[in-house]
This record gives sequence, structure tokens and C-alpha cells, in this order.
Amino acid sequence: MTQNRLWASVLAVAALLCAPAAAGAQAPTDPREAQPERPTVASHAYPVARGFLELEAGYMQQPRPGTARLMTTPILFKLGIAPRMQLDVAPGWLQVSDQGVRKGGISDLGLALKWQLTENAPIIGSFAIQPSVTLATGSVENGTSAGSAAVGLLLISSYQFGRVSLDLNAAYTHRGGDGTIAPKDATVWTISTWTLVYGRLGWCAELFGFPRTHGPAGEDASVGFLFGPTFDINKSLIVDAGVVFDVKNLGGNQIYAGATWNLGRIF
Repeated sequence: MTQNRLWASVLAVAALLCAPAAAGAQAPTDPREAQPERPTVASHAYPVARGFLELEAGYMQQPRPGTARLMTTPILFKLGIAPRMQLDVAPGWLQVSDQGVRKGGISDLGLALKWQLTENAPIIGSFAIQPSVTLATGSVENGTSAGSAAVGLLLISSYQFGRVSLDLNAAYTHRGGDGTIAPKDATVWTISTWTLVYGRLGWCAELFGFPRTHGPAGEDASVGFLFGPTFDINKSLIVDAGVVFDVKNLGGNQIYAGATWNLGRIF
């Protein structure tokens, strides 16, 4: 596996960390309700209530050809800092195994600000924008960093149809550096849905794609399909698990599990 293709796989999984999304997202009626932005790639438009802190954490594993394997432990802290506005802090850890050699450690740190602009508006639904900055806090040598900072913008439209939610995302990222480790420009699109199945059991599905990138680290377009259940332990704690299927050039199928926990008011 080349270094470029290996890092492209890392970026694909990191996208699940830094831009995860809605398992049953809808405008919360209780500020203590968990609002998962996982396990899907997409994000919903609804911020955590002002003064409340929410934690998301999970595990993802992707077998690679031969002995190669990619593992991540995505973490996301979400803090409501104003009405309809949320601060995201996304540290993380990942490990890459290739030909019997394991490298890993702290990955690049993501910071984002979600700002909901509309609620159930015609056509665009509940619409939010989310500018972001990624800091190169990981290690290029260990394969946990793209080696340069990046800025991005995510556009989010969320809709509710009875017991079914729908989230549409489009994002653009521009990265510094010379483009030899990770592409300087990248985009992603997502179509994500969730429905209540029975009692506290829900189910989410998502189709997402990374269009073709260019430059020394450029890769062909890739597409994945996520499918799995969610379960409400209580209104503040939701767990999830499932599979991401490699539809095209994703580097292999992935398994995941995690939880979203509303920790309550901190200010």
C-alpha cells in the first residue's frame, strides 16, 4: 500500500470523526436529550442547547488487503455556546497496521462552529452552516496527520417526515502544504436518514461519497453505504453499532460502535 493511498484511507475514516452525524436528529424538545452526530458521515442542523455539553465517542475498524488494518477512536465534544450555535472540539486517536508494522497516536485536532440559520423553512428545511479548522497535531511519521492545517465549510439541510429524519450535506476542505500527503482540496456529499423502528430502537442508513481529488496525493472518487441500529438507553444516552460497506474505492468494509451522552448543563 502506498503512503498516499494509506493516508487517503485515514482521511476517509477521519471524516467520520470530524464530520459525523445524525442518528434520529430532530429539533430537541428537551435540552437534556442527546442529539447524535454519529455514526454517519453527515451532520444534522440542530445544535446542543446553550450551556449544555455533549460527548460522542466510538470505535471503528477497517480491515485492509493482506495484514493491513486501520483503527480509530473518534471523540467529539459539543458545547452549546449561544442560541442555535454549537462549538465542536474533535480530538482523536488512530492506528495504522501495514505489512506487520503498527503506527498510531493522536490524530489531527478538529474545531468547528455549527450555526443553525432556519427551522423548517421551505425547500432548505432546517439549515445550518459549519465552518471548521483542522490543526496538524498528529504525526506525519506515524501516519496520523496530514502534515498541515486545513479550513472547511459544511452546508447542512435537515428535514423531519413523521418518524423519519433526512439530512443532506455538502462540504469543501482546503488544506495547506504541498499536497504530497493529503490533497489540497477535497469535497464530500452525504444523504443520511434515520427512522424509529420500535420503542427505543432506531435504524440509520446513509450513502456518502468523496469526489475525485487531484495532485500528488489525489485519488479516484469513492462511495460508501452505512447501515445499522441505534438504541436509546435513556433520553441522554444513545448507543449505536453497524457496518460501512465499500461501494467504490473506500478501501474495504468497516465496522463501528459508539455512544452519544448529553452530560448536562455546565454553565
